[in-house]
Amino acid sequence: MSARLDPAEDPGTSQTVRTQLRLRELIVGGELKPGSRIAELALVELLGASRTPIRMALVRLQEEGLLEALPNGGFAVKDFSEADIHDAIEVRGTLEGLAARLAAERGVTSVLLAEARDCIARIDALLAQPELTEESFNGYVEQNGRFHDLLSEMAGSDLVARQLDRAKTLPFASPNGFVMARSTGPDARDILVVAQEQHRSVIEAIVQREGARAEALMREHARIAHQNLKQALQSHQSLQKLPGASLIRRRAFR
Repeated sequence: MSARLDPAEDPGTSQTVRTQLRLRELIVGGELKPGSRIAELALVELLGASRTPIRMALVRLQEEGLLEALPNGGFAVKDFSEADIHDAIEVRGTLEGLAARLAAERGVTSVLLAEARDCIARIDALLAQPELTEESFNGYVEQNGRFHDLLSEMAGSDLVARQLDRAKTLPFASPNGFVMARSTGPDARDILVVAQEQHRSVIEAIVQREGARAEALMREHARIAHQNLKQALQSHQSLQKLPGASLIRRRAFR
């Protein structure tokens, strides 16, 4: 959910990115409510930015799916049904499955494989503890995000990487979205152990050049997010830990 600033970028582009990040924070944090119309002039005062970067940031957030264009002009904060979230997770799982298959079929450099194995080793160390602490859980979140980023890089396709980045921009479609919602409870560690075994298995499949198996494993891996979604929606406490929870419109899956 973050964009990196290139020091070589021109000031106008950097200001647009900063404005986009701040607006996303306001939306995901619930300060801008679903259905509320975004007034450019109000944002000029709130963010201290000029209208041009604000307008560009609004367009980018519409492309991400957090805003929708209004018939008479302007934008409004979008809300999401449970079915929308389900579909967003499916899109990410499908794209990550494709990335894993391409990695297996095309081969991966020893450097990337070493990074992936280091990531898995670090997660193993965190999960070796019988119970999760806040520190170990935060460590898992960091390394889990790193693993998924490495998988995207392993595909060797800028096109796939761009589409994956786009798919992960929605807070609840990111690899760590519903991990945050399941950080407590007696089975919190067990869920992460299962996910870690899938991490290990997909790297093994990539090394063995088993494209179909690698793809199936990543598709299955995304199903953990579906399980976490259902669990989070049944618990108000868990739901409050989910970034973007205020954007969810409670409704049965279609």
